[in-house]
Amino acid sequence: MLESISNIFKIPDLKKKILFTSLMLIIYRLGSFIPTPGINPDVLQSAFAKQSNTIFGLIDLFSGGNFGRASIFALGIMPYITASIVIQLLGSILPFLEKLKKEGAEGQKKINQYTRYGTVLIATFNSLGIAIWLQSLQADGQMAVLHPGGMFMFTTALTMITGTIFIMWLGEQITERGIGNGISLIIFAGIIARYPQGFIDMFRLVQVGSLSIFMAVLNLLIMVGVTAAVILVTEAQRKIPVQYAKRVVGRKVYGGATTHIPLRVNTAGVIPIIFAQSIIMFPRTIATFFRGSDFMNTLVMWLSPGAFLYTVVYVSLIIFFAYFYTAIVLNPVEMAENMKRYGGFIPGRKPGKKTAEYINSVLTRITLPGAVFFAFVAVLPEFMQKFTHMPFYFGGTGLIIIVGVALDTLQQIESHLVMRHYEGFMKKGKLRGRQR
Repeated sequence: MLESISNIFKIPDLKKKILFTSLMLIIYRLGSFIPTPGINPDVLQSAFAKQSNTIFGLIDLFSGGNFGRASIFALGIMPYITASIVIQLLGSILPFLEKLKKEGAEGQKKINQYTRYGTVLIATFNSLGIAIWLQSLQADGQMAVLHPGGMFMFTTALTMITGTIFIMWLGEQITERGIGNGISLIIFAGIIARYPQGFIDMFRLVQVGSLSIFMAVLNLLIMVGVTAAVILVTEAQRKIPVQYAKRVVGRKVYGGATTHIPLRVNTAGVIPIIFAQSIIMFPRTIATFFRGSDFMNTLVMWLSPGAFLYTVVYVSLIIFFAYFYTAIVLNPVEMAENMKRYGGFIPGRKPGKKTAEYINSVLTRITLPGAVFFAFVAVLPEFMQKFTHMPFYFGGTGLIIIVGVALDTLQQIESHLVMRHYEGFMKKGKLRGRQR
């Protein structure tokens, strides 16, 4: 491993990419601590602590804690992610966008441009909503906003929209001139920045005797085990063999090769968990505006993390969206038609409709265990806190994102090393690239 890391800095091009990526991430982290004008940080921190299990807590996760601090990057990259998901979903519905997807690089450029426009539009609505919400926050009789009013709303919206556009630009620069996917790395940097403080808090509790050494070690072992399991399931795939018939064109013979279709156990990635969290946190978010209602208080209790109804609904939503998003991303009929067009077929299956039905049946079978496993990882933090009383937990959406982005980035570094005849990170195999 140390030799592989040293090899990275022996390749000038790869060294430049990694240093550039590191610089962009440092700039992002520095901007995370620049506050939005007109905010009382102490009051905001006290008031936001009560919102951690609402949809605002989810936004704070993806913004790397920027939302809880109301920094200039408070919106994070969430508007861009939302716009990307909307465009991707519309691409399966609108013929115009579906046509652009088939035009290759030029079509992708136009789709990226529409995504940027959507990002600005979503950021505008989000920033105005956050400005109004910030003006309603108070703790111990003090308001979070020092001088509420129209000017505060205008400056806050302008600051946050600009911050989102700047983060989007940083992500695109990393993708083009650095290593890895820029947007994913920005989310990765924001999430992983929280873990050092969690470890420090755990060790402090061990020092003062509030947490036993056995429980701390058990916590660390669970972290390692869960991380290894997430890596295993993330990389797991079902290979469907494909045979291409021989074709004679002039004096040349084409085809005759055997390949495979790699269908991942977790095709949808972390998207089902994001959708499920957004939906299940929505009632809790609405309830914060109706604190005097007994019905709302009961609903909040039922949908609190660790409650039985919360767990059942959350797991069900994750499994549902895993199938839903997989159906959006992968089209068995289109895959079968493409194979038939180029003379490919699955041994034992007729080309066309029968091939599409077979691919669909395989997807249906392998999606379930992947969805159930990631649902388990998503609810793991609540169970750890409830049954082991551990103050620092490791799992959920953040862990899945960290593992996925790390594997994707390592795969790109591995490709650079192997291409220049250096030993990669894996001695007995290669890291497989992840589908985006």
